[in-house]
Amino acid sequence: MAKQYQFGRVVDHIHMKASDVEASRRFYRAALEPLGLDVDDSAGYLQSDEFIVSGGEPVTTGLHLAFQARDRQSVDAFHAAALKAGGRDNGAPGPRPYKPDYYAAFVLDPDGNNIEAVYDPPARRSGGPIIAEWD
Repeated sequence: MAKQYQFGRVVDHIHMKASDVEASRRFYRAALEPLGLDVDDSAGYLQSDEFIVSGGEPVTTGLHLAFQARDRQSVDAFHAAALKAGGRDNGAPGPRPYKPDYYAAFVLDPDGNNIEAVYDPPARRSGGPIIAEWD
C-alpha cells in the first residue's frame, strides 16, 4: 500500500522570543526583505505573516526555520542581507543534496537560531499563500 502525504499548511504560526528585540528586528527586517516578506513592528513586536518575534522568556534558541524564496537570486540576497544585519554564516548559498533543484542558504540569527532561505521549485512546495481580509 502506498504511503499518503497531506500537502498544505501544517503550522498556523511561529512565535520566537529574542534576547535582544532590537537586534532581531534589524536582522529579520533585512533578511526577509529579499524574500518579498513585509515586516510590521508597529505593535512592539515583529511580525511577518505567521512569523512573530518578541521579547520574553524563555528565549528561543536552537530552532531551524526555513523561509521559501521565489528564486535562487532571492536566496543569495537573503544570505548577503542577513550577514550585513548581524547574522552569522551557517551555509553559503548553493545547491543541497536533499532533493533535485533544492537551493538554500543558512544564517544564524542573533540568538543562534538556524534561519534558512530555500528555493524549491513551485511544483514541490507544500502549498501557496492563504489570503484573508478582516477588519
